[in-house]
Amino acid sequence: MKRNIRFMSLLIPVLVLVASCKDDFLAEKRDFGGVNEEVFQDALTAKAYVDYIYGLFLPANNATSMISTNSASENGQYNTVFTQTTEELAGETDYNKVWAQISYTNNHANKYFGQRMGTSISNNSWTRIKQINIFLSEIDKHGLPEQTRNELKGQMYFWRAWQYFELVRLYGGVPLVLEPQNPILSEGSNSEVPRSKTSECIEQICADLDLATTLLPGKWGNDDWGRITSGAAAALKGRVLLTWASPLFNPTEDVARWERSYQANVAAKSLLEANGFGLFKTGGTANAAAWENMFLAEVGNPEAVIVYNFNTVNSDQVMKFNGWEQAIRPKELSGGGSVSPTKQMVDAFPMKDGKPAGESTYTYSQNKFYKNRDPRFYKTFAYNGAIWPYKDDANFKVWTYTWKKKAADANPTATTETRGANSSGIYLRKASNPAATNALGDFKISGTNFMEMRFAEVVLNLAESAIGAGKLAEGLEGIKSIRERAGVENLDGNFGLSTAAGDKDKLFAAVLNERKIEFAYEGKRFFDLRRWKLFEEGSLTAARLGVKPLNGTRRTGLFISVKTGTGEDYINDKGVDPLIKPAAGNAPVIDRAAAAANYPAGVTTYEGYVDYLYENYFKVTERDDLDKTNPADWKFKWYPEYYFFGLNQTVLSGSPYLEQTQGWNSLNGMGTFDPLK
Repeated sequence: MKRNIRFMSLLIPVLVLVASCKDDFLAEKRDFGGVNEEVFQDALTAKAYVDYIYGLFLPANNATSMISTNSASENGQYNTVFTQTTEELAGETDYNKVWAQISYTNNHANKYFGQRMGTSISNNSWTRIKQINIFLSEIDKHGLPEQTRNELKGQMYFWRAWQYFELVRLYGGVPLVLEPQNPILSEGSNSEVPRSKTSECIEQICADLDLATTLLPGKWGNDDWGRITSGAAAALKGRVLLTWASPLFNPTEDVARWERSYQANVAAKSLLEANGFGLFKTGGTANAAAWENMFLAEVGNPEAVIVYNFNTVNSDQVMKFNGWEQAIRPKELSGGGSVSPTKQMVDAFPMKDGKPAGESTYTYSQNKFYKNRDPRFYKTFAYNGAIWPYKDDANFKVWTYTWKKKAADANPTATTETRGANSSGIYLRKASNPAATNALGDFKISGTNFMEMRFAEVVLNLAESAIGAGKLAEGLEGIKSIRERAGVENLDGNFGLSTAAGDKDKLFAAVLNERKIEFAYEGKRFFDLRRWKLFEEGSLTAARLGVKPLNGTRRTGLFISVKTGTGEDYINDKGVDPLIKPAAGNAPVIDRAAAAANYPAGVTTYEGYVDYLYENYFKVTERDDLDKTNPADWKFKWYPEYYFFGLNQTVLSGSPYLEQTQGWNSLNGMGTFDPLK
């Protein structure tokens, strides 16, 4: 049983964690809403304080961390809003629908900014910063050993930088509050901190991360697996400076920014490698075995630069299940069946020689869309006929086919999935565990960790920075190393990327596409689309890279419907599955179980049998009912104002001295804050 008790009780308040030390250790004893100094006099209670801060940022029990972020909510709760504002998942959000007006009074004024600091502790951006600042202002005053203080401070500097970066990449510059504030001071006091320039915020974030890098160890012992290391701090600095160099913040393409990002990512990669981090390769590259295994490796996983721990402890105080396994498994197995990948993401994966369909050595057919694809395709999706093992059935086969009940039906509505199908006809299997069990009926007890930052991201951050800095060959090598680990064929010497070699814009497009595939459904796509401004019609960067913007599109899925042996649609409204022989009468189109036990002539493998079914009994068509169908002409709509969100009504009402972002209205007229300064 996976426990990880050492570092997973992170959402438990500090009071519970160390109640045995002092009943009132969180008692307010300072005007700024601080804590009893005794917290900082004992290493255990000081560490508990730091663990509490981790808990304010990390996902909760049963979270679906892969597709969820907490930067689309005010109170630290994780949700899928940003993932649904990409090609990865369908559904209307506040950021992809038509609004009558862009206004701070509407929900599209992202509430992550939080509220003005109050006297009570709640989990929003500014209370998290407040709690960190209290710790940093107190920890050096009470006699703890220097090494203990340094390791604790290093973690807090990291989380302060993390919080400020999350704010800056959404809003541009924000108030820089680096000392504890008194929430009850009068108007005009130092609690009224204006928005700093974006450039000033970036420099402060980097300064905090430099401190964290200096103070933290390169690796922790096994009992502290999941704590932030010096390499993680350096890698976050690389992510920050890559964002700062990207077109969102760098429309004039200042090469100095790309060079700075390049140097930061070189340093991060070197530091991580010196401490045993690197691309996970256990299991080899064949069939993306290593790529699949890395999501399940735990303590000591070299890929895990920043990792969020989960466990399988069924106890209220320490229980922290990962809800991912339950969410993605089919309802036929009592899973949630609630994650429905889109056709657009299925189509994004190249063929197994690394080239897009139509340019590949391998012929692509929509009716056999699964054939000869990038090895990561088979570890990311579970399609009709695929084998998707779990502990109780290592040979479980996914069947998602449909058929029409009546000849007049526009689309098939009957399904072989008797407990209900997912929305897109394809399942997401990425990071699922073949040893997962539904012995309790729901796959609920899963302790698979989530890697918020993988070493692969460090490699691709460096590759993109190299391209921006004019080091095109080095950038290409970085992308190639990711494809090599994934098992992509290397028929052209460049893993399918020869047409991009030596061309800056094509290499930028290649690295962004590689991120789209490598990090599919890992919470990265929304921010890549934003920093490259790839949403709206007329996007200059989209035209430059040859990318189709999302505006005006719909996310779709697949119907895999049954046809008869003569090619007509199978029609049956009696509830008879056409590929399963019923007890009596109504002979099926084909008895899939009998045929699998005794393959048709010329078929010798299960893979060949699946091909036989698709060739003779399945018809694959696009289904267009994932996004809203009422109104029927609903299309994805992103507004340019979302590249830098406006402050919402709650913030401006409580803190009217704050400047509104340009392009957004407010109580005092149109915004004046320029996020590009």
